[in-house]
Amino acid sequence: MKVLVTGGGGYIGSLLCASLVEKGYDVVCFDRFFFGKDKIKDIEDRVTIVKDDVRFFDPKILDGVDAVFDLAALSNDVSGELDANKTLEINYKGRVRVATLAKAHGVKKYVLASSCSVYGFQDGLVDEKSKTNPLTTYAKANLLAEKETLELSSKDFSVTALRQATVYGYSPRMRFDLAINVMALSLFRDGKIMVTGKGEQWRPFVHVKDTGNAFIKVIEADQELVNGEVFNVGSNNQNYNIFDLAKLVCEANGKEFSYESFGDPDFRSYKAKFDKISNVIGYKTSKTPRDGAQEVYNALKENILDPKDPKTVTVNWYKRLIEMQNNLREVELNGVLL
Repeated sequence: MKVLVTGGGGYIGSLLCASLVEKGYDVVCFDRFFFGKDKIKDIEDRVTIVKDDVRFFDPKILDGVDAVFDLAALSNDVSGELDANKTLEINYKGRVRVATLAKAHGVKKYVLASSCSVYGFQDGLVDEKSKTNPLTTYAKANLLAEKETLELSSKDFSVTALRQATVYGYSPRMRFDLAINVMALSLFRDGKIMVTGKGEQWRPFVHVKDTGNAFIKVIEADQELVNGEVFNVGSNNQNYNIFDLAKLVCEANGKEFSYESFGDPDFRSYKAKFDKISNVIGYKTSKTPRDGAQEVYNALKENILDPKDPKTVTVNWYKRLIEMQNNLREVELNGVLL
């Protein structure tokens, strides 16, 4: 089976492409590679690499593709607010374009990477039937993409949306703007955990490899079980209060708990249920936040990860790319004027 992964060079995508290769799939890794192609260097000679943009690519690359995992996006809530229109253009309209073209080119399966952030702020446990409450452009774009891609589902084109919990753990395209990862970083660097506000907010979590495995589980499941469906991706025992999570990160690494509050309280807070994906397709997670905290901390300690790598904080790297682009335009303009 040939699988095209948009966002294949990203935090989730780079590991997902590697997992697909290991399982014997023919993989097309599609990405803009804003964070570098070196993130997939271990599998570069075993995948087809397409450097392109979901908004503009030639649809011919979909010829012969059996399944699409659509992960390409301006990732996370903060980055999504840099340019709300651009976020909607890529995360919403770009994904609808991918799905529409995939269907037209005979692709059989399409899996959308959505997010539990669509729940926003809610009391109690939320599941796939709960009312959504997207509070950011990123979350709104995910929900819009869900709606319009799911409408494309048919007996010949299976569409599934995966609402992923907050992801954590080591990846070649590392991110230190995710709760558990940045907690492990601050513990390593400063000897204490940085907690947003009072840390009273709740969030569900899932390991980066586990969430990737959910995509594979979907395309390997019977089509009638997943076609037109939305699934939360995670596990019921990984809903955490942020303050308690900070304690766990310290404990996991044998450190005394010490923290510092910073910033305004996070207005997103929700706990999610994951019974549906478990009951319908037998999906289970294999990693815990404790595992992820140790994994990231040890990678820092062993110099596998650079705590100062500017590419590990997505919004900051996007800002730098925008500044570089603006400087280049200024140089070009000055050149014309001179």
